[in-house]
Amino acid sequence: MSRKRNNKNNYQPHPQRAAHSSQHELNDQHSIDSIESFSFGDASPVTNQRDLLDCMECAKNGRYYEPPIDPYGLARMFDSAVHHQSPIIFKRNVIMSCIEPHTLLKRGDIEAFIFDFLVFGNAYLELVKNRLGKPLALKHSLAKYTRRGEDLDQYWFVTYYAEDHAFQPGSVFHLKSPSIHQEIYGTPEYMAVMHSAMLNGEATLFRRNYYINGSHAGVIVYLTDPIANNKDIEKLKQSLRNARGGGAFKNLFVYAAGGKKDGLQILPFSQIAAKDEFTGIKDVTRGDMLDAHRVPYQLMGGKPDNVGGFGDIEKVAKVFAVNELYPIIERMKQLNDWLGIEVIRRKDYALAKID
Repeated sequence: MSRKRNNKNNYQPHPQRAAHSSQHELNDQHSIDSIESFSFGDASPVTNQRDLLDCMECAKNGRYYEPPIDPYGLARMFDSAVHHQSPIIFKRNVIMSCIEPHTLLKRGDIEAFIFDFLVFGNAYLELVKNRLGKPLALKHSLAKYTRRGEDLDQYWFVTYYAEDHAFQPGSVFHLKSPSIHQEIYGTPEYMAVMHSAMLNGEATLFRRNYYINGSHAGVIVYLTDPIANNKDIEKLKQSLRNARGGGAFKNLFVYAAGGKKDGLQILPFSQIAAKDEFTGIKDVTRGDMLDAHRVPYQLMGGKPDNVGGFGDIEKVAKVFAVNELYPIIERMKQLNDWLGIEVIRRKDYALAKID
């Protein structure tokens, strides 16, 4: 009996303990709900949507094939970084100096043809014939807007502001840099360095914004002094906003009656040393871009990092011409095979004449 009474006695307090425990749980839940967490961005995948292009051919839209890489994006990328743009322009200029002129191909057309090939990996020339069916001229067609038709001998000129123009079948010569994924279009040879070019440009943009912002990436204004008037707080906010950009060198006066020394604190949330990474990022990405374009830095007027300099520039120019420029010109001679006329004729690079 005593055991049963003990069980009953032990059993009676349970609802109280349960209620007490529930109250603790509510308090815990309330304290947890008052905590807010956030993240500074989504995780960046190692691969991206462009990898889907590795698994398919160029899409067809009923008239022509869509390029595997957006030409508009490549055109925007061209201006993203100086060491991405400058090697392409340098190659174009030197190759132009190594091409003999021809009556069928004007200098402006051949220059634009070379430029498109280096930027887009595709270049197009339209053959214009006279009334007798003889070749009259070769006219450049912008690679940014030229598309290859489902009939591979048919090409289209496509823009957002005009009707699609169909070239005469068989009238367009297409020079392309071979792709390992499809045979319809070419792809530029610098694809592997696109991330470095974008990082280089973004580092420059960050540095510029950092300077405009008053040489800091942002601060936390920590105010502990009691300010009864909300208008005073709004005035303080406005004064801090005006201290950015052109007002970065202005002084700020704050008066808080009865305030403490540390009642108003400005806490930078990025270290001052972070801006010093700018030089490192620029140097690393510059090397990536020069390696991808395979252009010796000294030929573009670059300054050496060491005291010894770059060495004999004529020897460098000779190696560059033989290993890089002449193979591109030999590839351009596919136009001669297509047309049956020797339009592309090479002459030696002035700095690299072979003895």
